[in-house]
Amino acid sequence: MIFRIDLKIVIYIIIYYFTKQIKLYIFVMIFAFIHELGHLLCGLLLKMKVKRITIMPVGFSLEFRIEEKDLNKKILKGSIIEIKKIAVAIMGPVTNIVIIFYVLFINKDFINKDLIIYSNLCIFLFNLLPIYPLDGGRILKSFFYIFLNRKKANTVIYIMSNVGLFFVSIIFGLTLFYHKNMSVIFILFYLWGFFLKEKRYYSLKKIVYKYL
Repeated sequence: MIFRIDLKIVIYIIIYYFTKQIKLYIFVMIFAFIHELGHLLCGLLLKMKVKRITIMPVGFSLEFRIEEKDLNKKILKGSIIEIKKIAVAIMGPVTNIVIIFYVLFINKDFINKDLIIYSNLCIFLFNLLPIYPLDGGRILKSFFYIFLNRKKANTVIYIMSNVGLFFVSIIFGLTLFYHKNMSVIFILFYLWGFFLKEKRYYSLKKIVYKYL
C-alpha cells in the first residue's frame, strides 16, 4: 500500500488561515477523512485491497487494487468489479448523510452543530457531482461500463464531466462574485486539475480504441 501527501495542502492551510476560514477547512478535512473511511469499510467488506491513500488539499483519495478474478466475472457488458466500485463510491456520501442525521435528530446538543452539518452537506453535494473522478462521476462511469461498451462509456462520462464542470464553474463564479467566498477558487482549481488529468487519459484511450 502506498501512502502519499500532496504538499500543496500547506499552501491551502496558509490561505485559509489568513482568510479566516481555517476552522471550516479543518472541519471539512476531518469529515472528508470520515467520508473516506466509509469508502474503505465498504471496500474491505467486499474483500478489496487498498492500493494507494493520498491526502490532498481538498480531501482524501483512496484507490483499490483491481483483482483479475473480479474482471473475469462478467455482468452484461461490464464485470463484477463495476458493482463493487459503485458500492464503494456510494458509501462515502452515505457516511456524510448518516452524520448529518445523527447530529440533527439524535444528538441535538452537539458542539458546533451547524458547522458539522454544513461541512458534511458540502462534502456530500460536492462528491455527488457528475464529474469524474468524484464519487458521482465514478458511479456513473461504472454504471455505463455495465450497460455500454467501454469506448461509449468513456465518451459519455467525458462529455458529462465537461458539461458538469462548465455549470459548476458558473455557479462557483457567481458565489465568488456575490458572497466574496475565496475558498471556491481553490476548490475549482483542484476540480479543473482533476479534469485536465482525466482529459489526457481520455485522449490516450481514444488512440488505443482507434487501433482496436
